[in-house]
Amino acid sequence: MLRFATVAAVTATAVLIPSSTSAQGTDPASATEPPPIAKVRNYLPHMTRPEVEDLFTRTDMVIIPVGALEQHGTHLPIGTDHLNGVERAKRVAYRTDVLVAPILLPGQSPYHMGFAGTVTLPSTLIQEVYVEAAKSLIRHGFKRFLILNAHGGNRAITTFIVDRINQETAGIAVDLGAVAGPLTERGPGADAGAAGAGADAGGQTAPVLDRHGGTGETSNSLYLIPELVDLDAAYPAELTMPAHLEAMVPEVLAGDPTALSVFLAEGLKDESTGKGTSSAELSSTGVWGVRDPSEGTAERGRVTTERFVDAAVRFIERWNALRPPGTG
Repeated sequence: MLRFATVAAVTATAVLIPSSTSAQGTDPASATEPPPIAKVRNYLPHMTRPEVEDLFTRTDMVIIPVGALEQHGTHLPIGTDHLNGVERAKRVAYRTDVLVAPILLPGQSPYHMGFAGTVTLPSTLIQEVYVEAAKSLIRHGFKRFLILNAHGGNRAITTFIVDRINQETAGIAVDLGAVAGPLTERGPGADAGAAGAGADAGGQTAPVLDRHGGTGETSNSLYLIPELVDLDAAYPAELTMPAHLEAMVPEVLAGDPTALSVFLAEGLKDESTGKGTSSAELSSTGVWGVRDPSEGTAERGRVTTERFVDAAVRFIERWNALRPPGTG
């Protein structure tokens, strides 16, 4: 076991996160080589073995993003959830020493299989892979795991992953979204959940359905992965929901928690279930919402991201104070 030092401040090693302007003016179709990779500190795929060993002298903590490979309408990449989750994790690791270890690209997305490009895996396989990956990192001495779910369809899976790590291994795991929630500052610009503000006939803002692939995910992507967003290809979806779900929408938009729970329990489910709510059955574009996704903004994405990163860093620093690296 390596001897732990006090959690260090940012080292002299440069942390490079690609600039949002790095690909501007470049036509990918005419390029003969991919753009260069900028090395990111504490990001496992970029690290050498000595760098991992050096990081372990300062921390035993790992962030594991859990994303998906699924359609996100006509304007966002298939890898939106995976990429945005990884980019948020990188920003946490830029602020405090923690290893970022992406394991899988796909998640559980059977309800998006009606659109090209989606890759989905069974929930049992997904959780098995992540638990086995945690065991590998535990063998190398890492002890504490922050599971960062970046795809709503993985929620039950990540809960099980956290529990299995805690119940079956020497590791200690938490759901990073859950523990960061109480530490997140609230204010203007936060994600709107099921509803987004859309202009009504009188020019006033009114809540409208705005979920998968809508202005929230578009805003996050404009901030985190702007080179991969094609706003020119975005346009409002035409939705076709079962009549009883359509009737619930006003209650959902009004903030009724029971209506939202019932709505989500039935909405956006695999075509094979017979509920008539797969994304291809619900939406003409794959976006689950009626607001124009192009109304998303990088500024909204920045605010949402920075609030999450700030809260995650607060939690990590508090956990280190309660249980210093190397304890136990």
